[in-house]
Amino acid sequence: MPLSPLTSDKSVDELAQSFGPLSLEERLQILSESVSGRAVFTTSFGMEDQAITHAIFSHKIPIDIVTLDTGRLFAETYDLWAETQTRYGQTIKAFYPDTATVEELVHANGINAFYESVAARKACCHVRKVEPLARALAGASLWVTGIRADQNSARQAMAFVEADTDRGLYKANPLLDWDQAPLDRYIAEHKIPVNRLHAQGFPSIGCQPCTRAIQPGEHPRAGRWWWENEAGQAGDECGLHVGPDGRLVRTKPQPAAAQTPFETSGALVD
Repeated sequence: MPLSPLTSDKSVDELAQSFGPLSLEERLQILSESVSGRAVFTTSFGMEDQAITHAIFSHKIPIDIVTLDTGRLFAETYDLWAETQTRYGQTIKAFYPDTATVEELVHANGINAFYESVAARKACCHVRKVEPLARALAGASLWVTGIRADQNSARQAMAFVEADTDRGLYKANPLLDWDQAPLDRYIAEHKIPVNRLHAQGFPSIGCQPCTRAIQPGEHPRAGRWWWENEAGQAGDECGLHVGPDGRLVRTKPQPAAAQTPFETSGALVD
């Protein structure tokens, strides 16, 4: 899919390399100024997402904030959603799964079929997350995420800004180089509301049936689709950031001469 026109005079790599010394607010402002169309941030109300939400709302950065309500979130997540909207006096637009498709999925497979196989779990994630995401990003030029490189080994290979040619937009990860310490400081400094479950051993929070608290020494994402990890299967991605084979979608590197301002012509590798 063709990439949307952008206004920056920098290439993707140059823009990404310039982010190092910048604050979160500066990164988001530059991103918003570099796109000629709509910029969208998708929040799941994790700590990273709350930090980005604070920066966008507090500094009136023109980036739309949306969320994907799967219908199976924790009650604590809904409470935080309401608290966040009250704190900033702003509305976070929700995108929901298609009702008929959910009904067909549950009728065919059962209400908790995602525990039975990786394929069934991915089918549920596709209906409840991936398809609503496509609608949330429709017509956007830029997708902002809360991805951090230290969340898993695959995400360490990601860049601050990448071209997502499947969706015809650019994907930006402004917290990519943050670890937990600066995130904690930022949240404490600005008194940002966070999910109560974090204090109960849930560093990464998704749908309630698919998330458990972690034990001391476990990886922060070990509580996501834990039954797949226990069976020796890779269960730390839901499908929002991966291709059909379950691997993180990346932009194929291109020679410098093939790049135009803030654009790469590479196809996505699977």
